Amino acid sequence: MAEDTKILFVGDVVGGIGRRTLSALLPSLRDRFGPNFVVVNGENAAGGVGITTKVAQQLFDAGVDVITLGNHAYRHRDVYPFLDAEPRIVRPANFLRSQPGHGWCVVSRDGARLGVISLSGNLFMNAGRHAFSEADAALHALRDDVDHVLVDMHAEATSEKVGMGWHLDGRVTAVVGTHTHVPTADARVLAGGTAYISDVGMTGPRGGVIGVKREQALESLVTRMPVRFETSSDDPWLNAVLITAEAPMRARSIEQLLEPAEGVS
Repeated sequence: MAEDTKILFVGDVVGGIGRRTLSALLPSLRDRFGPNFVVVNGENAAGGVGITTKVAQQLFDAGVDVITLGNHAYRHRDVYPFLDAEPRIVRPANFLRSQPGHGWCVVSRDGARLGVISLSGNLFMNAGRHAFSEADAALHALRDDVDHVLVDMHAEATSEKVGMGWHLDGRVTAVVGTHTHVPTADARVLAGGTAYISDVGMTGPRGGVIGVKREQALESLVTRMPVRFETSSDDPWLNAVLITAEAPMRARSIEQLLEPAEGVS
């Protein structure tokens, strides 16, 4: 294994504008930072909600190693067989075992083996099983097969994300939060050597309301009436973190990357 392993994790890719932002900026991020692995949350990559087989393949073709999902994993039915067949796309491990897909995977590059675990929060969300016990079960299954583990904690409650960070501190390389689409300012390496952030943010239109056209979001909030939401294209940004690991299951640093996508529309 190389002395340092670098993992680039990109926050929730939202719609076509998010995919175009990722495709436009990922080559320069590779040149600048030289990540060994690229992991992307694709929870909202297809039209702003969910993912399809076609969209997932576009992300892989753009150079993504692993796609993580969340509460919208099953919005598009065509992806169900793909979730079972493709090891590099993972839905939350604490979904029901009867539901399509799997909760973790292992990818190898440059002499390093990275395990990626997807989890859903239980507070204010509808995951079928307990996130903390499933995290422990996934780590037990991966214990002999990996040098590093990255956990995507897709959750609504900040307290639950912080709790998961401390629960896994020293046992995984990184715990990164997703779902709220707003980057938090608490990126740090915890006492046991695990890189942590409560929310990486989103890759998509900052000029909307967490990805939605702001006029539509405001109409819904003001009138309290049903409104059909569409993905905004205003002011796209890429939100990500770069995790540098110096030893197995030990992060040396976590760097927040907030990159405007000028010229992308």
